[in-house]
Amino acid sequence: MRDFISHDLTPEVTETGVLFEKKPIKDLDGSVAEGLYTAWITLNNPKQYNSYTTEMIKEVILNFRRASNSRDVVAAIFTGAGDRAFCTGGNTKEYAEYYAGHPEEYRQYMRLFNDMVTSILHCDKPVICRVNGMRLAGGQEIGMACDFTLASDLADFGQAGPRHGSAPDGGSTDFLALYVGIEQAMISCTLCEPWSAAKAAYLGLINEAFPALKVDGEFIPNPRVITDRWLENGRIVYGDFKTGEEAAKARALLKSGTTDLTLLDEAVDKLCAKLLNTMPGCLTKTIESVRKHKLAHWDRNRESNRAWLGLNMMTEARAGFRAFNEGNKEIGREVDFALLRRLLAEGEPWGDELTAKVLPGSKYR
Repeated sequence: MRDFISHDLTPEVTETGVLFEKKPIKDLDGSVAEGLYTAWITLNNPKQYNSYTTEMIKEVILNFRRASNSRDVVAAIFTGAGDRAFCTGGNTKEYAEYYAGHPEEYRQYMRLFNDMVTSILHCDKPVICRVNGMRLAGGQEIGMACDFTLASDLADFGQAGPRHGSAPDGGSTDFLALYVGIEQAMISCTLCEPWSAAKAAYLGLINEAFPALKVDGEFIPNPRVITDRWLENGRIVYGDFKTGEEAAKARALLKSGTTDLTLLDEAVDKLCAKLLNTMPGCLTKTIESVRKHKLAHWDRNRESNRAWLGLNMMTEARAGFRAFNEGNKEIGREVDFALLRRLLAEGEPWGDELTAKVLPGSKYR
């Protein structure tokens, strides 16, 4: 065995909000391939839907470098703890209580965020996003930086930017149109309406979705979503969320079942086995060549986007993140959009007074 030089940036990574684990990889016949592994990088903040804090971002960067440099690792698996969320983006409590109103601090934060996305795009191993639940906002963006996506069919996918005071410039405005086309990307990025895993799969955003709800011991498709028909009155409805009485029945069925990610994990193992059975150098070169389409957009825009996102912390982001952090289900978690637009049209300047007027629960509502 050769005495290798380490190319890691640090001798070890402190595992607090992000876990790193090497697991034996299975071959196509189900046997373990001796001495070879997958590297699992897990966002470990399930109480806050695996939203990432500043410290977690640092750990993601270091762990992707660790996976990239591990000579015995065939593929990296990027996932979240639990069964509710892969990732719902940046930690809004931290945004609202520390970064809001401090553009230079947020600009430094966005340097770290950009480095996290780049660490995924530059990983020397194929990266599989294992979507165990919601993949929203910044979670959607770091997920799209991955090479493959396999998901629970209970997962939702989407953006949050313009409804919560930001723009999805951490990757979605660069990547999403490459996956689903400009029109669908425009709808998702601006209106922030979530897509089901079924819709994400047929639009081409993800590779495949797998049933994860068990009722009476049997897997069933996500009952919240239309999957038994393609058209209704000439309109494509496959993958749409059910409404009205159908939605109420679906919620009751969800409560009666349990979440089981076995089929998802079997699919991850199968994909890893297929990757194992390729020439390592040819596989790496092919992945790097396909990634260039993402990197062309990402490298062109990320620095100017970072600067704008920092400045935006003085205005709309400051209001939007505070609204989400200070609001609740009863009073809402979004600003009064119509009031905000009217006050700006009347010439009221951005500041504490304007922000207070448009927050949830304001006496001005």
